[in-house]
Amino acid sequence: MSEAEVLFERRGSVGLITLNRPKALNALTHDMCLRMKAQLDMWADDPSIDSVVVRGAGDRAFCAGGDIRALYESGKAGTPYVLDFYRDEYILNATIKHYPKPYIAMIHGIVMGGGVGVSVHGRYRVAEETITFAMPETGIGLFPDVGGSYFLPRTPGEIGMYLALTGTRLKAADCLYAGVATHVVPPGRSTVLIDCLEIGRPPEEEFSPYGRIEGRAPLDVQRAWIDEVFSGTTVEAILASLDSHGTQWAAETAKTIRSKSPTATKIAFRQIREGKKLDFDDCMRMEYRLVNRVVAGKDFYEGVRATIIDKDQSPKWQPARLEDVSDKDIDAYFAPLGDRELKL
Repeated sequence: MSEAEVLFERRGSVGLITLNRPKALNALTHDMCLRMKAQLDMWADDPSIDSVVVRGAGDRAFCAGGDIRALYESGKAGTPYVLDFYRDEYILNATIKHYPKPYIAMIHGIVMGGGVGVSVHGRYRVAEETITFAMPETGIGLFPDVGGSYFLPRTPGEIGMYLALTGTRLKAADCLYAGVATHVVPPGRSTVLIDCLEIGRPPEEEFSPYGRIEGRAPLDVQRAWIDEVFSGTTVEAILASLDSHGTQWAAETAKTIRSKSPTATKIAFRQIREGKKLDFDDCMRMEYRLVNRVVAGKDFYEGVRATIIDKDQSPKWQPARLEDVSDKDIDAYFAPLGDRELKL
């Protein structure tokens, strides 16, 4: 019998969750989301549990996202799995955001997509120096979901918009600077910290030595340019600013944005601007509206085909140009779902 995809154990006063699909980079499945939600609810009412820790099995990843191939196959076949997954993943994200006890994500290696959703909304995000964080969803015709509407606009300046439109990968220092991580520790230190929490030591006391990194983060160095460029009022304005910038960084950044789905890029732009004005639960409701429309469209399947199925890295987006995606087209993605709205 194969081992469970997610493991739960009690260690002293700690409830420990281990994402246990290391060969799949601990990618989330629908069943994992349901089981995590049920266990978190139980531990929330258990007076013997003081805190919850989530970690990923293996050395390569905390969690690389959702099981995209399964979502692709479900959407293509018209089965309910794809929307059931997103609904329950977003409910899990909201549970973590509002959790009444310290929720501590011990993150390492690859942290993307769904892995961000089960970490960044917790009270503590303790990152090992091996971390690689990204929200690369526009590259597969999706948008930075799992609460990206909420946390990305609340990063310093326009960093959230920069990350949403480019999918740029961040290492440890940038994760700390952007607020993705609250602390950064050497490789292997997470295990020692879990042992300390197990015997009842306060999380903040154990984590406090790891709240800073010496020197300036690369994002901090680029911050003035990022704020100037990504404060644009449209995607087209941002690209025009990059095109006139005259630096290699600007040229490469513009090329990256133009390689993404035009529709997904415009959705992401609006979601970041809208999310800044909304509370967390309303952000999740907005994202559920968006994902309903995305899985009924074309670019998500073309993006997954090009990156994961055929791996030719040559998606044929529909429409292929930003100028062919109208405001009216984007409005339709944000429209209410009526009786199908996300219920939190």
